[in-house]
Amino acid sequence: MTADQLVVLAIIQGLTEFLPVSSSGHLNLLHLLTTYPDEGPAIDVAIHVGSLVAVMAYFWRDMLYLIGGLRDLVLFRATSARRLILLLILASVPLAIVGFVMIETGLVDAVRSLEVIAWTTIVFALVLWACDALGSRAKIFSDIGISDAVWVGLAQCIALIPGVSRSGITMSAARALGFERTEAARFSMVLAIPAILATGAGTALTMSGDQAAIIAGDALVAAALSAVAAFASIWFMMALLKRTSMMPFVLYRLAMGVVLLWVLYR
Repeated sequence: MTADQLVVLAIIQGLTEFLPVSSSGHLNLLHLLTTYPDEGPAIDVAIHVGSLVAVMAYFWRDMLYLIGGLRDLVLFRATSARRLILLLILASVPLAIVGFVMIETGLVDAVRSLEVIAWTTIVFALVLWACDALGSRAKIFSDIGISDAVWVGLAQCIALIPGVSRSGITMSAARALGFERTEAARFSMVLAIPAILATGAGTALTMSGDQAAIIAGDALVAAALSAVAAFASIWFMMALLKRTSMMPFVLYRLAMGVVLLWVLYR
């Protein structure tokens, strides 16, 4: 892999993983619109690990709370932290099931096309706008209930289609359920942790030891670049959402979708 491809991949993944603009859509577009070869499983794992490090670093207080919840889960202690862990697990189960079915049936590859990305980018921009505009501002992160976990978890499954955006659809669902804007983003990003862990673990299982060893240096660079870019994007989004609505992301998605349709149908 060339140095420029490594840098571009890592930065795109880092910047778009947590913004409601679809990281998978951007990465698929990179391959569809350029001559870059597939990056391979090791680099894919590395850039996701970088994103994971960033979200855990930004929400370090939540991470300490969740670690306490895992301890309470093991020790059978009934605490609010254990309850949150169980709710995050509940919200992650639908994604694991649907993801497995899509991989086994080949649907995960069938939906990877420029046309799909273009239309989902536009359609789910409108979904994001509607949910943000109509959603109330009552709930905070600690108010998550069973129904919230189920609905956001089901919404997360739609993000298996490139262009939808995992963060975008989970933020949309959280806003529709009444979560305050920054709290919806917080819910979405903490929920990303098990999703990224599952993605990374699943990809890592497809690698041989020799594959990982050959590009270990590239993987470390990719992880570091992705972590820095992801941390910057999280900081930017949280700062922006304290001051305004989701409209900047909606407009970006609409513009991107229109350009893609022009490229596709010209």
